Amino acid sequence: MNKVVIVTGGTSGIGLNTARALTKQGCRVYEFSRREEGTDAAIHIRADVTDELQVQRAVEEVLAREGHIDVVVNNAGFGISGAIEYTDTEEAKRQFDVNFFGMVRVNRAVLPHMHRQGYGRILNMSSVAAPIAIPFQAYYSASKAAVRTYSLALQSEVKPYGIEICCIMPGDIATGFTAARRKNPAGDDVYGGRISRSVAVMEHDERTGIPAEKAGAFVAGKALQKNVPVLCTLGGKYKLFVFLTRLLPTGLLVDLVGKIYAS
Repeated sequence: MNKVVIVTGGTSGIGLNTARALTKQGCRVYEFSRREEGTDAAIHIRADVTDELQVQRAVEEVLAREGHIDVVVNNAGFGISGAIEYTDTEEAKRQFDVNFFGMVRVNRAVLPHMHRQGYGRILNMSSVAAPIAIPFQAYYSASKAAVRTYSLALQSEVKPYGIEICCIMPGDIATGFTAARRKNPAGDDVYGGRISRSVAVMEHDERTGIPAEKAGAFVAGKALQKNVPVLCTLGGKYKLFVFLTRLLPTGLLVDLVGKIYAS
């Protein structure tokens, strides 16, 4: 039986390449995005993850066609940057509505069906920016930290029922995410140009980061491998960085990150 997989945000970047990799391995892949048109990588269903009714209907459509859902990859997301004190609260809410609550809506729609099946796997995309809080990208880091914490709690809740949760923390990936970031330069003069310099460092690291194809193959592998850990870091050097966050005193870690991104 071919595995049925849902990938949110599957029309570009990591999501698109995950869908392609899974399709090549014989999965029936459904892609949810708010775009009218999909790609040749998956079966497109228009569903905005910020709309609970659209998400519920999309999940029901997959079940009507296939009868089961084996894997969900919660990949939809975007980034904002700017100083905390100059970021509008509504923009911060929008960041969480897509990156965190979008995942929550999809999982609430699929979990009852996975409970009835007695199996299933959910991959939630977090970020290395969760354990390593990035200055002038605070709300993105906070949204991804929320994904990480939620995933750990969810694993404890659903593991007895045959449902596996895996939280993936990518490092810098070369995708359209960089160009799509909503940049707020307000207050850069007050901060002595540190906002623009910080964003420039982020964008350089992303553009020279892991190719999206390699990232997609990694996620697809976690979707299909026999056993999957609850936390996975994507990228060799980023595994080292995450490991160091467990060893270094918090104050020292904050100082080091500040020197890299906010000096």
